[in-house]
Amino acid sequence: MLLITGANGQLGTELSKLLPNAIKTDVNELDITNELAVRRFVVLNRIKTIINCAAYTAVDRAEDDVEMATKINVDGPRNLARSGAKIIHISTDYVFDGTAHKPYTPKDMPNPVSVYGKTKLAGETAVLENAYVATIIRTAWLYSPYGNNFVKTMRRLGSEKKSINVVTDQIGSPTYAGDLAAAIVKILPQINMDNRGIYHFTNSGVCSWYDFATEIMEMSGLNCKVNPISSDEYPTRAKRPFYSVLDKSDIQKTFGLEIDHWKKSLSKCIKELDAQKTK
Repeated sequence: MLLITGANGQLGTELSKLLPNAIKTDVNELDITNELAVRRFVVLNRIKTIINCAAYTAVDRAEDDVEMATKINVDGPRNLARSGAKIIHISTDYVFDGTAHKPYTPKDMPNPVSVYGKTKLAGETAVLENAYVATIIRTAWLYSPYGNNFVKTMRRLGSEKKSINVVTDQIGSPTYAGDLAAAIVKILPQINMDNRGIYHFTNSGVCSWYDFATEIMEMSGLNCKVNPISSDEYPTRAKRPFYSVLDKSDIQKTFGLEIDHWKKSLSKCIKELDAQKTK
């Protein structure tokens, strides 16, 4: 059997649509920070493969909630990895410090600058050290029609305000959760000992948060002006990487993936959000 943890999140929801026969859990059904509970659940349900989408993702709150971020992002993945099942574990661009000037490859040295990034990196290590077959997929700027995310926030603000300020000096690649879910489904039957390790997946293309917000407004038909500002003008509790573009050539080559441009994928998401409004 296949287990999806964190099934109520953005990626978990998209995966659940594509893998209807999988067992789906969130914190109420399985506390991944409890090693005994994880072991029992895996044995009882004869779990052979786990896709771990569970994570503590409140980046700013993590700075003051180190214990809980560590339990969910480090201890949880370690427990899942020790269960004996194959594992696909989702990680983040925040493992890098953002000082590079070219896309990060999986072999580049991580250097997280936030508690969130540090716990996610430690989670990667825990998975690789404890799972026999492990695939880590780092992603970035995730959005979907579900949950809380940048696209939905921009659309809400765009309908409420005449103008908003968005940072223009943080560069990356937005990722549509539906595209990442489809990639994982394609990868699933291919994971084995020969290709265990770390891979990167985002949509193709590069933009700033300002560029992303501007495109969201335009595609959504919202008459809201987006003003570019620097990160200094929008201080946050946790430090963000200024440049977190991820090199995806390894995952494309190893698993035969084709990756859409972020604008094409954003259009798909916005069409789905518009369709939800008319239901």
